[in-house]
Amino acid sequence: MATAAQWIEGARPRTLPNAIAPVIAGTGAAAAIDAVNWWKAALALLVSLALIIGVNYANDYSDGIRGTDDVRVGPVRLVGQKLAAPAAVRTAAMLSLGIAAVLGLILAATTAWWLVLIGLACLAGAWFYTGGSKPYGYSGFGEIAVFVFFGLIAVLGTEYVQAERVEWIGLLLAVAVGSFSSAVLVANNLRDIPTDTQSGKTTLAVKLGDPRTRTLQAALLAIPFVTTLALITQTPFALVGFVAAPLALRANAPVRANKGGLELIPALRDSGLAMLVWSLVTALALGLT
Repeated sequence: MATAAQWIEGARPRTLPNAIAPVIAGTGAAAAIDAVNWWKAALALLVSLALIIGVNYANDYSDGIRGTDDVRVGPVRLVGQKLAAPAAVRTAAMLSLGIAAVLGLILAATTAWWLVLIGLACLAGAWFYTGGSKPYGYSGFGEIAVFVFFGLIAVLGTEYVQAERVEWIGLLLAVAVGSFSSAVLVANNLRDIPTDTQSGKTTLAVKLGDPRTRTLQAALLAIPFVTTLALITQTPFALVGFVAAPLALRANAPVRANKGGLELIPALRDSGLAMLVWSLVTALALGLT
């Protein structure tokens, strides 16, 4: 039986910035047009957190029963390390995704019915990333999915449920957060190239190979600061986004230094921290406009 601490670690708390940052950024976009709705922002945050926890448990379950996690390095794998029964981890995933669905229905009911369709797409994306007979995460589409779901949909969705429209500012923020979030996954998959190759999991990193994956991670970390320059046309306060640059550089340091295995874990942590800091200070800057 897994301990409570192992269940918490199995939820992969280090990935939570990927859920928190989009809601902060989307709320910043709403603030820029004087349309913040705090209870909807809070509900969107709970949806995002429940969704990412559900994704993490679903991945643990699906990768575990396939044997993909048998030789994995990194955080606890509940199924792969035989710490919890597969059915229990699947139930935890379904419970988390179910909570996200119920809370999402409240947002849709108070905003627009078609958001239900977006929610269904998010749930399907969460499960079929590593689940089903042909998981798209095993075919190199993981980074694209993260960019779409935790960048475009999460940021623009948060802006829309509050303002009931999206603006170009929101789109820039969505691209930035999506790039940060994808950089986290790229670093994760760079670390796992040897074991993914061995287990037959063809991620984008496996397809690109080690050197080009390292270049991609650097490019993704640079994109948010390009959007910072574009946001200056809205407010000069947007320059404060560059306070996250040292964290982004630190996130790229082990990648740049050709580190591998466990030595790449700081790249995941610091990419998430850079995303969180950039989103927070940029949202505050936009709120001052």
